[in-house]
Amino acid sequence: MSSHLQRRNFLQLSGAAAACLTLDQTLFGQQTLERPKSSGQAQAGKGKKKLPYKISLAEWSLHRTIREGKLDNLDFAKTAKEDFKISAVEYVNQFFKDKAEDKKYLADLQQRHDDLGVKCLLIMIDGEGALGDPDEAKRTQAVENHYRWVEAAKFLGCHSIRVNAQSSNDYEEAKKLAADGLRRLSEFAAEHDINVIVENHGGLSSNGKWLVETIASVGLDNCGTLPDFGNFHDYDRYQGVEETMKFAKAVSAKSHDFADDGSETHTDYYKMMKIVTDAGYNGWVGIEYEGNKLDEYAGIKATKKLLVKVRKQMMEDGLKAT
Repeated sequence: MSSHLQRRNFLQLSGAAAACLTLDQTLFGQQTLERPKSSGQAQAGKGKKKLPYKISLAEWSLHRTIREGKLDNLDFAKTAKEDFKISAVEYVNQFFKDKAEDKKYLADLQQRHDDLGVKCLLIMIDGEGALGDPDEAKRTQAVENHYRWVEAAKFLGCHSIRVNAQSSNDYEEAKKLAADGLRRLSEFAAEHDINVIVENHGGLSSNGKWLVETIASVGLDNCGTLPDFGNFHDYDRYQGVEETMKFAKAVSAKSHDFADDGSETHTDYYKMMKIVTDAGYNGWVGIEYEGNKLDEYAGIKATKKLLVKVRKQMMEDGLKAT
């Protein structure tokens, strides 16, 4: 082969490689960060650092938009991808409550995900009864009411359903009753490779100590937590997240209001995300905007901007420490 042809082929291959790299960064949001080169060269097999966490979008962030009829549940994934450049979503069963067993609807939803390249991570379940109900018959009914959502989650390729641990107001009794309901549901979910994760969502579940003790007493690997930054109420949020991260299989980045510098006024996001990552978690962190001062679209964008800023700072701090 002539030197001219060798050079031309080299340039063509180089251009193709550059195009692939650009496409990869566009599709996946640059999921790696180049380390600064030392001595003018990068060592083979090194040079890239994984992101400390990935960003997803919880459908509840758009609950007003959906209830006002401005967005259909079927188009949530499209909105996440096109409006917010987010490729992983968390659904809320309230917005397709009668569709859990509608395979045609679920297949349509799944196809839209596949076409967009959007992951369906979990379904947040509400309104299906108290899993820790003191009445055994009602508790059993609540457990069985969740079965169809386990199956729907499996169909959509989710890893979990998020549930509530509603029970009595007595600390010990509630722990026993909730653990019973969660155990029975988790045993069913395990047959479908689905996790059952409990959010701190009011009542005793917003007590980090109680929630951890309850999950521990269930004693099943697929029963865990979904720590939410903003649902601890009278309980210290940083302590609560730190306690519940032990069993976390997802994380909810709750946000309400923002200062002029982009920080969240109720939660120190850097401090909170350090707690999350120091627990060994590097999975998806779902944006859940609940504020009123910004509209939902602006609130989601502000939360994502903050999470990206914190992630960048954490990575820079990590590089300085190495």
